[in-house]
Amino acid sequence: MRTPFLKSTFAAATVAMIAASCGTTSPVITSTPIDNIDQQPLKNVTLTDTQMKGWGGSDLVTDTIPGMSVQKAYDEILKDYEGKTVIVGVIDSGVDIEHEDLKNIIWVNEDEIPGNGIDDDKNGYIDDIHGWNFLGDAVAENLEFVRIVKRLQPKYEGKTPTEISAENKAEYDMYQKAQQEFEKKFNETSQNKNYYTQLLQTLEDSEKAVSDKLGKEDFSQKELARLNPDTPELEQAKGFLVNIMSQIGDLDKAKEQLKGGIDYFSGGLDTHYNLDLNGRDVVGDDPYDITDTNYGNGDVDGPDPKKEDAKHGTHVAGIIAAERNNGIGINGVAKNVKIMAVRAVPDGDEYDKDIALAIRYAVDNGAKVLNTSFGKYFSQNPEWVKDAIKYAADNDVLIVNAAGNDALDMDVTNIFPNDQDPENVAEYADNFLTVGASNYEYGSKLVANFSNYGKTNVDVFAPGTKIWSTTPLNEYEFLQGTSMASPAVAGVAALIRSYYPKLTAAQVKNVIMQSGLASSSDVIVGGDAKDVRAFNELSVSGRMVNLYNALILADKMSK
Repeated sequence: MRTPFLKSTFAAATVAMIAASCGTTSPVITSTPIDNIDQQPLKNVTLTDTQMKGWGGSDLVTDTIPGMSVQKAYDEILKDYEGKTVIVGVIDSGVDIEHEDLKNIIWVNEDEIPGNGIDDDKNGYIDDIHGWNFLGDAVAENLEFVRIVKRLQPKYEGKTPTEISAENKAEYDMYQKAQQEFEKKFNETSQNKNYYTQLLQTLEDSEKAVSDKLGKEDFSQKELARLNPDTPELEQAKGFLVNIMSQIGDLDKAKEQLKGGIDYFSGGLDTHYNLDLNGRDVVGDDPYDITDTNYGNGDVDGPDPKKEDAKHGTHVAGIIAAERNNGIGINGVAKNVKIMAVRAVPDGDEYDKDIALAIRYAVDNGAKVLNTSFGKYFSQNPEWVKDAIKYAADNDVLIVNAAGNDALDMDVTNIFPNDQDPENVAEYADNFLTVGASNYEYGSKLVANFSNYGKTNVDVFAPGTKIWSTTPLNEYEFLQGTSMASPAVAGVAALIRSYYPKLTAAQVKNVIMQSGLASSSDVIVGGDAKDVRAFNELSVSGRMVNLYNALILADKMSK
């Protein structure tokens, strides 16, 4: 069964003082946990630029911002203590290991000699100095249901259910479902591209008509309002531009947004939904043969010299452990961390084989926490990933997983990877923690409007809306998604494992779930103001992750 949420007496407990000297591994904790947040006289405030860039670490009671109380934990609990180093595996799109705020916290395989072309440590990977790149030079990739269509179409196209043998029925059903999804998504994307293209053309034509009438290329909203159309066409152009300017304010900004949309949908048609794309060819392996492991390389930021494809993984790594208090950039959640970069997520859906091998690689090379900020709705070889998750559990490794960004109920919609047994909808591993995304606005908008949720399949929520973190080439950027919430929790897990190394992965998971801030307040789900539910019904724990509370409970559990 899924690890139960235990209603302990933690919320009312005060951990007794224990004498100890500075510099020991575990801190002396005399603090009481944050509790009863629904009764706190809280207010919603407009965040300053500084507050927005660090809101995920804020304290709800002190700052009225629903962060994870990270700074409070460092100031009041961790300030005089040093923990042990913890390796965190970031299984993602790649990591810019030379970034100014990450370069000093990147894992180094001390048993491997760089650049000699020899597998010095005999782990099966040559020159894996900072991790491994399971994608080689591959970047663009299809979505999984498109790969299913391509792979199975020759076998099943035109076949009826009565022609399918019992042994092939499951595969045929998967093909049929994938084909339906492909047709739906391809058509939606094509229509959206055409719609945005038409809007852009209408905007440009309307702008030209008004400019010609006014006798000037640039005009203000007031000038537009004063314009007296003398033809139906000009009246229509004015109405269109009035609507655009009232909503966006600037026509150039509107054109930029429309062009961005066109590029986005065009990119999807060129890669994600392109039946003619063979993105895997450059890798040189058989992605459907789990025994074919001789592929990839040690270039963990990927083949692009601009490292744009490593943006997602670099952002994730910074959230977890960007070097704290170095006077530049940001402070990651956790200190005492080394980031092991494992590139396995392309621009498209990941392959089950890559993820399974990536998990095993990270486990075998010393990672104690893994972050998996990715997911998909179809899987051809889920058993490979499930076996890898079990392997991680057997080796006491915690996996922190992003819930997904489609505002779906995960109790209804299956998403891979996950920790459920499809036969009995029960947990098969106690080391897998799934994270939904919360918002910086405390109140009805607490849950991010994009976040998936689920009373039995999402464990906790954490900051995931507009998160400031590292991006390639020494840059920083706001990104959002459950992909950002998951590494925030991975950072919390790493800190717990740093200061309380005797706690098992399962215990760390329980600590994080039990110690979060509980709320029974009503929140909007999926950005739909008509869909209002109690926050504590959207996840197993009904809680928001809180580092301060987690350290208090970890201390208690470790006694």
